[in-house]
Amino acid sequence: MKTSNNSKVPFIESFYKSQASSFMATAVDMAVMIFCTELLGIYYVTSTAIGAFCGAIVSFFLGRNWAFRRKDGGLTGQAIRYLITSGLSLVLNTFGVWFITEYLGCQYIVSKVIISILIGIFFNFFMFRYFVYK
Repeated sequence: MKTSNNSKVPFIESFYKSQASSFMATAVDMAVMIFCTELLGIYYVTSTAIGAFCGAIVSFFLGRNWAFRRKDGGLTGQAIRYLITSGLSLVLNTFGVWFITEYLGCQYIVSKVIISILIGIFFNFFMFRYFVYK
């Protein structure tokens, strides 16, 4: 279904595209996190935050231009709302990876996968659809 920039993408379409965007952004996030931890020797919690930041940049542009097609909303306003949402997501991701790794004994990469899925579906999608790209 074709949608103009002045109307929202249908919910289910935006959900699927948002999840695909999240998958691509998470791939960047994970690659950066693993690179920083394994090759640069950076503490995994710090690497998690660096990876999440890089993934957030990818996610913003995919969300704006493809998943939600909301280029009419003004780049600055969307970027500010995205920064707020990404900041909260970064805190949730970092805390979640730390918690699952430290208290549940999972390997940090497994922790990252679990947390990324949960936050992507239950936090990021709704924040993007109803706050960032409203």
